[in-house]
Order: sequence, then C-alpha cells, then structure tokens
Amino acid sequence: MALLFQGIARRLLGNPAAAIEILSPLCQRWPDAPLAHLQLGLALRATGANELAVQSMRRAVAIKADFSDAWLALADVLTAMSDTTGADQAFGMYIRLSARDPSLAEPARALRENRTADAEPLLRRHLERYPTDVAAMYMLADVAARHARLGDAEALLKRCVELAPSYRLARHNYAVVLMRQDKPADALREAERLLAEEPANSAFHNLRAAVLLRLAEYEEAAKVYEHVLGEHPEQPRVWASLGHVLRTIGRREQCVAAYRKAIALAPNFGEAYWNLANLKTLQITDPELESMRAQLENPDLGAEDQVHFHFATGKALEDRGAFPESFRHYAEGNRLRRQTVRYNADDLTDLVRRSRALFTGAFFAERRGFGASSADPIFIVGLPRAGSTLVEQILASHSAVEGTMELPHITGIAKSLAERAGGPAKYPDVLASMGNEEFRELGRAYLEGTRVQRKLGTPFFLDKMPNNFTHLGLIHLIVPNARIVDVRRHPLACGFSLFKHLFAHGQYFSYRLEDIGRYYRDYVELMAHFDAVLPGCVHRVIYESLVNDTESEVRRLLEYCRLPFEPSCLSFFENRRAVSTPSSEQVRTPIFREALDHWRHYEPWLDPLKAQLGSLIDTYPSPRAQSD
Repeated sequence: MALLFQGIARRLLGNPAAAIEILSPLCQRWPDAPLAHLQLGLALRATGANELAVQSMRRAVAIKADFSDAWLALADVLTAMSDTTGADQAFGMYIRLSARDPSLAEPARALRENRTADAEPLLRRHLERYPTDVAAMYMLADVAARHARLGDAEALLKRCVELAPSYRLARHNYAVVLMRQDKPADALREAERLLAEEPANSAFHNLRAAVLLRLAEYEEAAKVYEHVLGEHPEQPRVWASLGHVLRTIGRREQCVAAYRKAIALAPNFGEAYWNLANLKTLQITDPELESMRAQLENPDLGAEDQVHFHFATGKALEDRGAFPESFRHYAEGNRLRRQTVRYNADDLTDLVRRSRALFTGAFFAERRGFGASSADPIFIVGLPRAGSTLVEQILASHSAVEGTMELPHITGIAKSLAERAGGPAKYPDVLASMGNEEFRELGRAYLEGTRVQRKLGTPFFLDKMPNNFTHLGLIHLIVPNARIVDVRRHPLACGFSLFKHLFAHGQYFSYRLEDIGRYYRDYVELMAHFDAVLPGCVHRVIYESLVNDTESEVRRLLEYCRLPFEPSCLSFFENRRAVSTPSSEQVRTPIFREALDHWRHYEPWLDPLKAQLGSLIDTYPSPRAQSD
C-alpha cells in the first residue's frame, strides 16, 4: 500500500516516469489490484503511451466492473485516441455507475431538492478536475436550463453527446434545449437519431411530435401521437397532447374524444378538464361539472390540478349564467396560479419609460434605411385576448399571405441582445450603440429563422406574437419595411378575458386584475409613443369596430398592408388552416357580435381593474367613431 501511495504521489507531482517505475512492478506483483492498474494507466497516459494506458485501464475495469473512475479515465484516453466507439461504450458504463460516485452525490442531491445555487459550484469544481465527466456536464446543463441560460445548457449538452453519443438522456435534453431556443430543425435531427437507436421508446416519439408542432407540421405530429397511443393507450397526457393537435387542425369531434379519454384515464387530471372547458363551442356536461366539484373537495389533489379545476369550473358555470360562483372559481384559480409565478409590474413600466426615452423621432431619422429591406413580414401585436387571432385569420385568408404560428424570433433576438449587453436593464438602450450592418444582419437572421415556417411560397407572412408590442423599436430597425398591425379591445373586455384564461405558459401579468390594468395602461402609453414618433407606421384595428363593420375594417386593413381586396378575407371562417391559439374554434365560425359586452356580467367584481385603468375606460374609442 505504501508503494501504491508513492506511485500516486509521483504522478500527482508531475513525474509520471518515476510513477511508472513504482507502479509497473507493483501491478505485476498484485495483478488483481484495480486501483494500481488505474494509476499505472494514468501515468502511462501522461507520458503519451496511450495504447499501454488503455490496456492498464481495461485491466482495472475487468477486475472491478463498477469502478466508475476507471471507466471515466478509459473513456477520456479513448477520446484522445479518436476511438469514438470505444469511448462511447466506456462513457456509457461510467454514466450507469456515476450515481454511486461520491463526488457527484452531493450536487445530485442538491439538484433533486432544487438547490441549484449549492449544486453549481460543486459541479464546476468537479469539472475542473475531470473536464470530460459527461455526468457532471449533464447536471450542470440542468442547472443552466433551470435558470434559462439556454446557450450554456446547449454547449454543455452538445459536448456531452460529442463525447458519449449513446448518452440518450443527454441527447433528449439537448433536443429540448434546442427547441426552447427556436432551433426546431436541429432538435428534430436529434429526436430522429434517438428514434433510430431506440424506435420503441414512446418518450422519443413524444419528443419528435413536440418538435413537429414547433415546425407547424401538425398533421404529422397527430400521426406520431396516434402511433404512440396505438402502442401504449393508457397515457392521459399523450391523449391531451393529441387533443391539442386535433383542435389546432380543426378535427373538433376527435379533439373532444381525446380530451375525454384523458379524463377517463385520470379523473384528477385537471388540465384535461380545462382543455375541454376551454373549447369555446362546447359546454361541459352536468356530470362533468359535478366531477370537477368533487375533485376540488379532494384533499390529495395536486396544486397544479387545483388551478386547472378552478378555471374549468369557472368556465362551466359561466356557460350556465352562474356568474357570482363562476367569478369565485376564476379568482381562486388566479390566486393559486399567482403563487407559483414571479411577476413584477414595475419591469414593464420601466421598459416603457426607457423605450420612450430612447426611441425618439430623431433616433429613427438618424437610422432611416437601416436593417434588411424585405417587406415580407406582417406583424400583429397587442394584448392577448384582444382579437389578434381573428385579424390573423382574416389576413391569412388572402392569397398573398401565409399565416404561421406565434413566432418567438423577435423575443429571442431581444433577449440575446440584452444578455450580450449585461442584462434586461440594458435593453433597448443597447440598440443605440449598434450600426447599420448589425441591424441588417439581425433582420436577415430573423427572415432566415422564420423561413422554416413558410411553406406556401406567398409574398407575405404573418408574425402574430401579441407581446411583441414591447419590441416595435427593434422591429422597425431590423425590418423597417414590415407592416405592423395593433389589435386593441375594450380594456374591461380584454382585461376580464385575460383574467378568466389560464395560459399554458407566460403572460404572468394576467393573474391579478390590478396587474392586468397596469399592463394595459403601459401598453397604451407605449403604442401612443410610437404613433407620435413613427406616424403611420402602425395600423390599429379596434376589435369592436371590426365586429360591427367587418367589411370596412377589412378593406382598411388590406389597404394598409398593400394588398388588394379579396372576398375570401370576409369568409375567413371557411379557411381550414391550422390555428394553434385558444381562439382556434371561434375564428372558424362567423363573427359573433352578441359576445361584445359579455364582460358586463362580471362588472361588479372588476373594481381593481377599473382603478388601474382609470380614464382609459372612458376614452376608449367607440366603434362608431372608429369606423367613421
């Protein structure tokens, strides 16, 4: 044992030749000592004798098959020798054994307990000593992803699968991170590689379906889900996912059946009930309503399911005209959801303040002609639940326009600029230091990134992301010839519609009436600023005017978009295109005018919203004045 420690000490002190002189005869004397063989292999590698190092390390793992350190060292030297197959196999053994690695036990425990601040420094120190430890890389990527540092997570996971191509869990997460960064084509490649290696894995099929949805390949995604359920039908969440796709492509009856199948398999699955209740043209049955009420009495019901059941019950009672009880459920669902999200209303107010200070008429005049010259995009902005899907459907019914989906590209560009400049507080101010070539390149990158969504070859395409109103300055700088349409709805109608809707993700301002009112006020203030500094750049559609005088408003809209009038834009409800937003069913039916004042049934409980909106309620343009 003393000789072994002497050999290890010589190697660690930078004298591998002396270590070999001690360790080589020791291994001959004690041929079944795995640690001695590993240390000899490490010393041999340090002298460049990689072949001999491999032999010694293989001897170590042959003696002790669960020797994780030896497998990691073997993988490392095989990687250096470009033996990717051998390295992959060695990494695979290490990954299976790494859960027992005492140096990874504490960061793994910290991750399970969501103590990322404790896990990260431990993992970084570990990787300084063992830079090819793919298990540690995988865990550090998990930390980065949880903190939305997706670029870091991507780099770590990419290195993981380079070193260990068969590390399927890492490849799965790599695909997810790629998808979250709006790289669906790259994510699809990784998903299909996973399926090529393990074609019966339903998780990999579900991943592929999710990527196909991001590529707007809805029919193909539906086939994937149907295939998975044909093999493994007892999966309520997959039935719910299938229901979402069927709703998007307009297969309503099959959509309803899929949601109800999910409920039958998991009666406490609140999301499935909400999905069913949120179908605008379907009313929850009395037995379904009683089932939801019973679930809300269940003390073991999960927190997320409680939220979904309250929103679904609120909708079912709204359809029955039981408005006081309906509002109580909406309010409770919002209260519970608000506890799970972080939202600070000051952030938007501050962004609006800094945007108004930066984006002056002189600022834009000095940068006239900057950006990419393409006029292909038509942006639709505003607040969610304001009627933007209806405007999108009208424009997408024109022969020269393709409707896409809610595209994340502008948000992604803004986020990357902020990160590059040092954080959210540096955006949009960072734009002041950028030149024409940078804006032109960003415009080109935007157009190239959205190309995968353009399948019809039309001259124009729609980018409907309501919250992009916060990025109008960026949009005008990178694609100055694009058209921008702002869809606005009465603040109380829009505000309550937001409050009663449970969003799958984002829109965190929508879970308190006070926050909704303040958000609406900030939105109006920012749009008024752009009206002043870029007059005529933004076309405003007042939702109530569009409902009351559809043809006149559609003609105005098309004229602004430089499009000739086509009757198909008035029969937009006959358009069979896929629509992925909650309003998908409504835009497949003629305009329903009776719903304009539906919010008034809830007016007794909207005082917090009114208090924040103030004069915006009385100064909102009437439909008659707008159409005049």
